[in-house]
Amino acid sequence: MKVRVKVCSLLLGLMLAACAQATPLPTSTVAPPVIEESQLLPASAPMVSVPAFAERMARVQAALQAPIPILLLEGLDEAQQAAQTLVVNDARVLEYVRDPNTGAPLRNEVFNVHALRPSDITDATIVCQQAECYRVEIYNYAYNLTTMAVANVTDNTVLVVNFFPDTQPDLNQQLTDLALAIVQASFEKPGVAEALGVQPDVANALMASTKTALNRTLCERSRHLCVAPTFVSGERALWAIVDLTDGQLVGVRWTQLGPSSEQPPTEQTLQNEVVTRQFCDQTNSLARDGWTLNYGLTSSDGLRISEVRFNDRPVLVSAKLVDWHVSYSQTDGFGYSDAVGCPVFSAAAVVAFEGPQVEALPDGFALVQEFRSEIWPAPCNYSYRQRYEFYADGRFRVVVVSLGRGCGTQGTYRPVIRIHPAGEALTFSEWDGAAWQAWATERWQLQSSTTPYTPEGYQYRFTNAAGAGYYLEPGRGQFGDGGRGDQAYVYVTRHHPDKDEGDADLITIGPCCNTDYHQGPEKFIEPQPEAITAAPIVIWYVAQMENDGTPGSEYCWADTVPENGIYVPRAWPCAAGPMFTPIP
Repeated sequence: MKVRVKVCSLLLGLMLAACAQATPLPTSTVAPPVIEESQLLPASAPMVSVPAFAERMARVQAALQAPIPILLLEGLDEAQQAAQTLVVNDARVLEYVRDPNTGAPLRNEVFNVHALRPSDITDATIVCQQAECYRVEIYNYAYNLTTMAVANVTDNTVLVVNFFPDTQPDLNQQLTDLALAIVQASFEKPGVAEALGVQPDVANALMASTKTALNRTLCERSRHLCVAPTFVSGERALWAIVDLTDGQLVGVRWTQLGPSSEQPPTEQTLQNEVVTRQFCDQTNSLARDGWTLNYGLTSSDGLRISEVRFNDRPVLVSAKLVDWHVSYSQTDGFGYSDAVGCPVFSAAAVVAFEGPQVEALPDGFALVQEFRSEIWPAPCNYSYRQRYEFYADGRFRVVVVSLGRGCGTQGTYRPVIRIHPAGEALTFSEWDGAAWQAWATERWQLQSSTTPYTPEGYQYRFTNAAGAGYYLEPGRGQFGDGGRGDQAYVYVTRHHPDKDEGDADLITIGPCCNTDYHQGPEKFIEPQPEAITAAPIVIWYVAQMENDGTPGSEYCWADTVPENGIYVPRAWPCAAGPMFTPIP
């Protein structure tokens, strides 16, 4: 983008003109144009003509007239095509392709077909360890519903079909390209670029495939499929929010990035093929300090650990990082729903940087994975870290870290952690200030300034029939890692081995920008919470961290700074995550 160049050229022209004239320039009585921080296109605005969208809608109309009204994904190989055919002909999938009252076709589309990774395999798909299996993701625009199915093309069967209301699959490249085409066509309309003071170059778009939301539009709470290609201009970022359901630019939003040296690191050590081969396409094992576990990178759920045992006693079935929700406004409700994961053939917006590393601790060890945008820490680029800390006394901690820098100085990060404890008959309890109170049904709770803790700092615990289990200690700034307190939402849901509620790789399950408990896990609680007394459970932990780019108080922030004559990255990380302590 050339806003800064244009401004400098204008100033230079005025200076030269002043030097050439004996009399001063007249003072203008016209105020300079003001670029609004947020602008919505009115509902009555004329539709933008985008040939790519028109061609796409012609295919949609043809699909609606077909016996099976599902727009199929093109460009597949033979095995992917076989998987797609199996799934779109499955009776369970066809249940939602027509209106139940009139039989009218509903708009459905296959978004992705990809080979099943080790992290996707569950009890229901265990046969895929030997068979060739594919995951097929279908989006229903009418219901805002995602269908995820696993097809075994070795014996031509559909193993599982799962439905996720109010969720959307990750975008494929065709939809990403369409979003950029809509942005380009919109800014080519007379007066748009002039009004905004900028003409974005779609070739320089960041986060173009990352889903978003925007209040006061159909993108609010992600009711429509919306994305936000972002363009950096000086110390500001322009978000072009595109509604892919209707094929329109619905609004734009400027955010302040804060001053930056704008000198990203010149060397990149992303070893994508090695990382994919060693950590995405296979499961790895680790044994140390009495702990044994398996680990691997997922497509979009970060670094996943599984079959975790301490002194040969089962501790966790699995743990992983499902989403990063990044909001930049309390009122307009816009931002990103980020995913982290494998660098190749992945739905992740921020990819793995090298592979997992084992870090020694004074009384244990940590398994650490870095995820980075390619030119982090430049504005509108992100870096995240996962840490699983294991201690020789049986404690463990699940930690997530944001290293900035993001697309604004008023961002709130909400990472969604999923923790599946081992045990089929667990009871989850909270400390009320005097005694432990068991939760009878699925529910959620927010950590606040009035939350009571035990003298040791515990807020929750889960135990089996014999009384063994773990205390859960949320972050309050006490772990010595710079964290300022988690302000965490904790959700407890009942685990169902017969349906996938996160055992396999999850799509983005919540909108980016909700400020209340609607972060995604509530979908597995509402509308009818189930009993969780003496039951298998899943714990969801969603911390809330606000960034700060103010010099001297940086948090969730990053920049490049000169050091020894060269620019190097500097980060002010924010960390969150609970500690688990064994119950004696």
